[in-house]
Amino acid sequence: MGEGEGRRRVVVGVSGSLGSLAALHRAAYEARRGGADLLAVLAWQPPGGDIAHRRAMIPSPVADFRRAAGRRLLAALDTAFGDAGPRVPFQGLVVRGSAGPALVEIAGRADDLLVVGAGGRGRIRRALFPSVARYCVAHAGCPVLAVPPSPLQSELATVHRRISLRLPLDARELTEGGPRPAS
Repeated sequence: MGEGEGRRRVVVGVSGSLGSLAALHRAAYEARRGGADLLAVLAWQPPGGDIAHRRAMIPSPVADFRRAAGRRLLAALDTAFGDAGPRVPFQGLVVRGSAGPALVEIAGRADDLLVVGAGGRGRIRRALFPSVARYCVAHAGCPVLAVPPSPLQSELATVHRRISLRLPLDARELTEGGPRPAS
């Protein structure tokens, strides 16, 4: 057997979103706790998908998209762990394909643990973009851990929405105590 073969793996889907960063932290924790290897996976597709890419009059080089995906994975790992790294044996993997099917295929061993972010999603987003977490839970042959979003993520989304709509924002609302009475 080669190095790492036969060892338990924690496979985590990474996109760079806040939800995937939370999943990455949880996956590293689970790998440390269980003495497993961490496999961080970023799945990518050409803009518009493979069909649109093949039909383009002058398709962009696929190698450029793959390199960009690799840079996104490295940036996500750096954002999550900095120079210290996850403190477990880990490997990054960039694969071409839809995230759900790619993660299910890679986490193909029965003793793997697949970790995905289960971000809060509105009705419109659910209708337009299928849930990777739901796909993985329905199709994986190994245990799946869906990491819920941080409560701060919804507050951050609210702040972002208010700023983009140019609505007034009182920074005191962001603190634990909420708005404070005027003195």
